Amino acid sequence: MGTRGQSASRSEVGDLVVLPAGVYRLGEPGEERHAGLAAVLIGRFPVTNAQLAAFAADGGPLRDAGLGERLRAGHLGDHPATGVAFEEAVAYCDWAAARSGQRLRLPTGVEWEAAARGGDGRPWPWGPAFDPDRCACAEANAWTTAPVDAHPGGASPCGAEQLAGNVWEWVGDPPDEDGWRRVRGGCHLDHAWGVRASRSMPADPARATHTTGFRIAMDIDEEVP
Repeated sequence: MGTRGQSASRSEVGDLVVLPAGVYRLGEPGEERHAGLAAVLIGRFPVTNAQLAAFAADGGPLRDAGLGERLRAGHLGDHPATGVAFEEAVAYCDWAAARSGQRLRLPTGVEWEAAARGGDGRPWPWGPAFDPDRCACAEANAWTTAPVDAHPGGASPCGAEQLAGNVWEWVGDPPDEDGWRRVRGGCHLDHAWGVRASRSMPADPARATHTTGFRIAMDIDEEVP
């Protein structure tokens, strides 16, 4: 299995890339640690409006009143899906798993960060220096979402894209003590500091915002190093 991605068998799953098993440097500067991870497949891109539209058409539960209009807008089909609460993102993964026969879920925070930082622990997915041309962010005057394939130069070492900016992404960690969940990656409104790969922010899991989406992960059978 290559490290730059593979084509999945169903449109609900999309293109997946391999995060190899290994030891990864994680955490904020001054608080970094090393973690051993098993290999996992992770979405090359966030789930798109086109993919979420199929979920909605099949009766998938979505509470954002304005979401239907965005899902029907053909020119937004390749933009990351937003307006999705945490449980709705989980429900999409369960639905896609049932339709594809694959073991799908949200990536954990450490998987997400390892995919973004690679084996060298870089601060941004593409390397050690911030570059606004490689992501949808405030410095690039990106005041709305961009197509998920708009910044191939911003890909991480494993081939995953849009891990900096464009939309925040839910991750599948246990809830914080107050019940809130975690999002990663920053959005198109964030500056360089806000789209660092090590940044993790608490978010109300019941709140479906226009700056938060998600991507999927799939378990594969490889051991933790």
